[in-house]
Amino acid sequence: MMRIIKTLFFVMIGPGSVVVYIPYLLINYFDSIVFSKIETVQLSGIIVFLVGIAIALWCFYNFIFAGKGTPVPIDPPRNLVVCGLYRYMRNPMYLGILLILAGEALFFESYAIWIYAACMFCLFQAFIIGFEEPSLKAKFGKEYEEYCQSVSRWPGKYICRKI
Repeated sequence: MMRIIKTLFFVMIGPGSVVVYIPYLLINYFDSIVFSKIETVQLSGIIVFLVGIAIALWCFYNFIFAGKGTPVPIDPPRNLVVCGLYRYMRNPMYLGILLILAGEALFFESYAIWIYAACMFCLFQAFIIGFEEPSLKAKFGKEYEEYCQSVSRWPGKYICRKI
């Protein structure tokens, strides 16, 4: 139960800021929103947003129940999470967050959010390569190295390769 509470708190502070508060500030500062009706672009934005939410929630679930930890850096999973979407890519949680931002960018037709999403991708990539992967290698050793050889960092050519 405590892992669920920690994860919810983390989601409100970390990803919540990334996908709610900062896009809200960007829209208010850079964009003027005028909708007379929901257009195809807005509808596709809703769909992409919901897919991103589903991916992120599935990843949080896997961290709590398969990993026996949380996505919170001070309480990381005790087990290497290689189930669910982690069987197909190493960073589905980041992909979920990027899809949420893409959905918002589509819905609000916001160039500012598109630029922000691209910057977040670059930050995620730097964090993954510079901190997360070395930390996971140190913690899980050969198990993580084998996982990295079997599963790609982002979706792509090896998306259907299983471990």
